[in-house]
Amino acid sequence: MPTLGRRKTWAFVLAAVVLFSLYTFQRLNANDLRLLTNSGNTGAGIAPKIKSKWAKMKPKYRVKDMRALPTGQPLALPKVQNDFSPESDSDRDVRLKRRDAVLASFQRCWKSYRKLAWMSDELTPVSGGRHNPFGGWGATLVDSLDTLWIMGLKEEFEHAVAAASKINFNKVPKHDINVFETNIRYLGGFLAATTSADDKRLLTKAKGSRRAALPGWGQVQVAHDHVLLAEIGSFSLEFIRLSILTGDPKWYDAVQRIIELLQAQQQTTRLPGMWPVVGDARKGDFTKYHDYTLGAMADSLYEYLPKTYALAGGLLPMYREMYEQSMDTAIQHNLFRPMLPDEKDVLVSGLVRSRADKDKFARELRPEGQHLVCFAGGMFALGGKLINNQTHVEKGEKLTDGCIWAYQAMPLGIMPEWFDMLPCESAERCPWDEDKWRRAVLTKAGLDGDMDPKHGDEIIAHKRIPKGFVSIGDSRYLLRPEAIESVFILYRVTGRKNLLESAWNMFEAIEENTKTPLANSALDDITVTDGKPSQTDSMESFWLGETLKYFYLMFSEPDLISLDEYVFNTEAHPLKRLLP
Repeated sequence: MPTLGRRKTWAFVLAAVVLFSLYTFQRLNANDLRLLTNSGNTGAGIAPKIKSKWAKMKPKYRVKDMRALPTGQPLALPKVQNDFSPESDSDRDVRLKRRDAVLASFQRCWKSYRKLAWMSDELTPVSGGRHNPFGGWGATLVDSLDTLWIMGLKEEFEHAVAAASKINFNKVPKHDINVFETNIRYLGGFLAATTSADDKRLLTKAKGSRRAALPGWGQVQVAHDHVLLAEIGSFSLEFIRLSILTGDPKWYDAVQRIIELLQAQQQTTRLPGMWPVVGDARKGDFTKYHDYTLGAMADSLYEYLPKTYALAGGLLPMYREMYEQSMDTAIQHNLFRPMLPDEKDVLVSGLVRSRADKDKFARELRPEGQHLVCFAGGMFALGGKLINNQTHVEKGEKLTDGCIWAYQAMPLGIMPEWFDMLPCESAERCPWDEDKWRRAVLTKAGLDGDMDPKHGDEIIAHKRIPKGFVSIGDSRYLLRPEAIESVFILYRVTGRKNLLESAWNMFEAIEENTKTPLANSALDDITVTDGKPSQTDSMESFWLGETLKYFYLMFSEPDLISLDEYVFNTEAHPLKRLLP
């Protein structure tokens, strides 16, 4: 079962992030990936502080052939956002009431964070304590900076900026930090806030958060032979934006070396066009592992390809090419239509496993859905508009509708973390077959030989499996943003009014079940039908930095953070695009 993901993974702190300090290595190619360093979980709680003097670290590998930032006039890329027609007074009133309900939820959480966990990474929303899994540098504070600005909470924003400017990235709880999370939450947060407020203090802290990911704390730098694709490939937005703002090409140079290596191997993997979820950074080989997915452990690499193409104003066409090639493969192999009781025509993105079969590779689709992979609908819709590919936009619609369906089909109206479904035999026609569904439930439960429908009913009742699902592998809800992210992007791209209702239904269900006296909490099991689900006393910073931000933007005027002007990093931090 996947437990690592686009935003919240801890098992591997991928070495790729040594790229954070370009000046510490010489040249990143297949031989030089030994420079990448692997770290572990930062752990929970507050550990003893250890000071590190970044500036005194001696360079181990120097770059001798620095790539220059691309020059030239940015291209006029195709328009992304729909042309919205004027709304009626009644529609506006409803929309604004919903926006204000989201704002009130944010303000309640922010007030509790300020009172009980200020400058810590997270508030524990049930007990009122604090939690420091991301370096103890105030992840919720930094993640929320641009949310405060977007929501018009300017006084709170100024107070937060003043506090964030005092963060000391020289102090860390252990020798290990998660550089992927440092990049998307801290660097991304500071870069977005810098754009919002044009405050030099924020850019200074952006540079500081980058230095906080210096590899190995001055120790020997050795690449790991087992690194995650998402964490080694998800730095292009932040690094390139940092180079643009500072005029220093070393961040651009760093990320390009990784991306060029991935591009060179893109058509030589076991599923040409895509990369496996695990690669060997020591050998610089990203072709050998056998699992291919848009979900956990790979997701944000794919997400960053079309977004980086837009961020750079079309001046880096390799990102467009890599996106098109990877999504052509995903459409053919990973996307499937699930058999549903209402026979709705939607898509889900599964995992493809490749195994050796004599002198070739056999491929098996594992029809597992994930809340994490719900980002893919927005990615396809956005990418399709950017490259004038209507097929991608249509796939994005069906993927997003699949996540909406999964929310609506659950008893609480909230989608689980991970589940299995039954693929249709035909994408064009897929009638509901109850006995076939029961047999699939039995097979998934390991009872292949028992095809008695009654036994299937017993498993369905005992495990609380709604029709259309074959199993619920992980029934938690972690306050994740991916579904509303894609609903928001699809709404901005298509203008579909029913998406406003879908988003509101999602928000109401989440707020009703996750709300605590202090804030909002992750849930242990969203399949319960007899009372409230158990709350796990966890509120990751992305609840304020992503989930509520996307809900707020959903019910705001469409020109607020226009997709024709910004791209969002994987932590929902809006970064300004280069425009002609």
